[in-house]
This record gives sequence, C-alpha cells and structure tokens, in this order.
Amino acid sequence: MPVTAKLSRRFYQRFGDELTNELVEWFNQVDATYRLELRELIDLNFARSDAKFEQRLGELRAEMRIGFASLEARLIKWMFIFWAGTLGTMVALIKL
Repeated sequence: MPVTAKLSRRFYQRFGDELTNELVEWFNQVDATYRLELRELIDLNFARSDAKFEQRLGELRAEMRIGFASLEARLIKWMFIFWAGTLGTMVALIKL
C-alpha cells in the first residue's frame, strides 16, 4: 500500500502549486524506488537463507542415514549374538 507524500497548504502557498506538486511527485518516486530496492534485497536474502537451509537439511539427512546404518549394523550384531547364544543353549539342552 503506497503512501503518498502530502505537504501543508502553507507550503503550497509559499512555493506555488506547480513546484510543490513536482516536489511531492519526486518524494513519491524516491519512496517507490526505495521500496522496490528493499523488496529486491529482502527477496535476495530470503533466497540465500533458503538455499543455506536446504543445504543444511541435506547434510542433516546424510548424517541421519549414516547414524541409522550404524544403528542397524549394531542391532544385527546383537541379534546374531542373541540367536547364537540361544542356539547353543538349545543344543546343550538337547544333548542332556
């Protein structure tokens, strides 16, 4: 929502309508230019931070995959030890 600059009636009387309207128009153009530059800067910074976020999210996913693979390997090792112990106990009980 653009805000247009307005000056007092006394300013208009002192400098005239033509000059004052020209000054108001210039203020409005400068305001619009700064708003556009600010929006572009905000969009650029948002895109940059979004790219960093995506990169960090990818790194986190890679670390999680490595962690889950390690956990899976440890679980398989302990399952094998458990089943080997159970099998040894069953063989010993059958022989008796």
